[in-house]
Amino acid sequence: MKQGILDTDILSYYLKGHTNVVAQVESYVLLYGQIEFSIITYYEIKRGLLNSGASRKLTDFENMAQLSQVWELDKASASEAARICAELWKLGVPLDEADILIAGTACANQRVLITNNTKHFNRIAGLEVVNWMNED
Repeated sequence: MKQGILDTDILSYYLKGHTNVVAQVESYVLLYGQIEFSIITYYEIKRGLLNSGASRKLTDFENMAQLSQVWELDKASASEAARICAELWKLGVPLDEADILIAGTACANQRVLITNNTKHFNRIAGLEVVNWMNED
């Protein structure tokens, strides 16, 4: 198992208790000590929890985030995201900005991207994608 950044959808499945994802997260934490995700994923999850009024889940998420590696959007990540965006525009297959920023963070930090949204992320040359939804 390679080090990776959890995409928003996988982290959401984990928080909802999806069996395959929970098992993968547990294995990952045993191996690396913590999970990893982008500040963009942090924003997307927190936004959703605030919108739904899930205060207990929000507290649980904040506690989990304190124990996790939350990758900031730095110059290297933004540079990778800009490169990815330009390439996808040229190919005529753009992605939304949040996905591009998450992918840029994974590339800049030499991490695989763990996502259920493989159809979108497989468009990005040089980005290794893993799907924990289907793995046992």
